[in-house]
Amino acid sequence: MSELLRAPAEIKYAEELDWLESIDDGPKPFSWRLSPKMVRLFVLGSERSDGLDREVAQKWFGDRSFVERSIVTLASDRGLLLIGDPGTGKSWLAELLSAAISRNSTLVVQGTAGTTEDHIKYSWNVSMVIAKGQSRESMIPSPIMTAMESGSIGRFEELTRSTSDVQDALISILSEKYISVPELAGGGDDDNIVFAKPGFSVIATANSRDRGVNDLSSALKRRFNFVRIPVVTNKRSETEIVRFRTEELLRRHSIDLEVPPTLLDVLLQSFADLRQSAAAAGSDDEKLESALSTAEQIGVLEDAVLHSNFFGESALTARTLASSLVGSLTRRDPEDLAILNKYLHGVVEPRSKEQGGSWPEFLEGGRDAIATLS
Repeated sequence: MSELLRAPAEIKYAEELDWLESIDDGPKPFSWRLSPKMVRLFVLGSERSDGLDREVAQKWFGDRSFVERSIVTLASDRGLLLIGDPGTGKSWLAELLSAAISRNSTLVVQGTAGTTEDHIKYSWNVSMVIAKGQSRESMIPSPIMTAMESGSIGRFEELTRSTSDVQDALISILSEKYISVPELAGGGDDDNIVFAKPGFSVIATANSRDRGVNDLSSALKRRFNFVRIPVVTNKRSETEIVRFRTEELLRRHSIDLEVPPTLLDVLLQSFADLRQSAAAAGSDDEKLESALSTAEQIGVLEDAVLHSNFFGESALTARTLASSLVGSLTRRDPEDLAILNKYLHGVVEPRSKEQGGSWPEFLEGGRDAIATLS
């Protein structure tokens, strides 16, 4: 695990999952490794009322009902579609659910404009086909087919990024629960059909900002239960998410650096201000291209922490945080720079005079960053 750049959830939390499995006496659907209650506990963390001998940390921060509905869907014969803005934790929730249910979250298809039907069904090992002909041994199963054969959870990231013909290929898989392999016809009973085993399901994700790119057909929508993941706006929840991810970052890089609570408040307030400004904007040109998601907030803090560790004085400062915020959120020049400059002068400058604290240094660092990029 220590040699992996990013360990999947089933490896990262292997010891915890083993322990939960050992004490789990609840009913398990199909081939699930954990019962639905234990899956929820793994994702959302334990509470004192659970009466466990050890604490289970919360790993996904959001409404409890979203997790429960997702788990119930996966225990049914329908697929699960997690939909929401970028950075709302859809993929992370999908990974945690797959790890808890199947102990394998790596059966993933990434939807893009270049994704083909082969990516969700199967392809062929050309050299083996030339040498021995088409057979089960020369077939390369897709992650979805592998999930079907093992009764596991398959994942489809960015479903609406893939073309309609690829989406249509998923309809038969979700409804019929098998994949036909016509190239193997005549080889024996059912040799040309791959059937799904109990426990198979699909978790797909889609960004609400991609609406209109490749809209889902009515037929495919009927095969999914939709769970909409909203942007986290509760300050307490967002603080917990940012702190959780930052602590992971520090451990991964073995960095001994403290993130002062005052600077975390500055970051959270800045994003809240910018979101409010975006909501009031009259056109897209008047708001940042960034979605201002919690994930982007974590990215700003990660950039500031790493910069402070490698090039600073091993201490996070408001100046470095402001520089990271400007650098991370500027994607269009000069539009985004103008919006950030307006924010600094119209909001941060008056606040720095009234409240003091870290705001004056944050203001100065932001102005310097904008001047450098202009």
